[in-house]
Amino acid sequence: MTERLDRQIAFLNEADKLKTIVRGTTLCDASRYENSAEHSWHLTLYALVLGDQAGPDVDLVRVIKMLILHDLVEIDAGDNPIFGELDHDAIAVEETKAAERIFGLLPYDLNSDLRAIWEEFEAAQTPSAKFAKSLDRFQPPMQNLMSGGGSWMDYKVTEHQIAARVGSKIAIGAPDLWTYAKARISMWFQSSGNA
Repeated sequence: MTERLDRQIAFLNEADKLKTIVRGTTLCDASRYENSAEHSWHLTLYALVLGDQAGPDVDLVRVIKMLILHDLVEIDAGDNPIFGELDHDAIAVEETKAAERIFGLLPYDLNSDLRAIWEEFEAAQTPSAKFAKSLDRFQPPMQNLMSGGGSWMDYKVTEHQIAARVGSKIAIGAPDLWTYAKARISMWFQSSGNA
């Protein structure tokens, strides 16, 4: 009993480090950059509020689990802004190593269960994972719209780049959310003179 609790608490204490990982997206008020723990919390709220956008085969409880766990690997691997220059293969290797270490802190049964949820999210093949990935891609543009462009300005992003890197991922699991976002993104680019 004590050993199990020690391992559970060790994992929870390690997860606290996610609060120190600064992301490339600001808060909606642009007062500062968000951290990865805030992002994960906000995404779980997105799932609760936007659950009506999920397809009939989506398990919202599983989506929430994915979203609260999906960025824990950033404790070791760091945040990789979607519009940065990225080596996706190297990132995947780093994140897999991070998952082994971080989930490995847990007792075997929890390690196996939570790691499987993280892997399902990463693979994005199930309806629940596709919806979770869609929300993960939908939230940053909503924040960028509120903050006056946010990371789009930092990375000199074009409307076409957003559609290619973000839009396609949103549309797979939540097509109506992409329709909504695309219209607002287009209006922002036209009104901001960045079109």
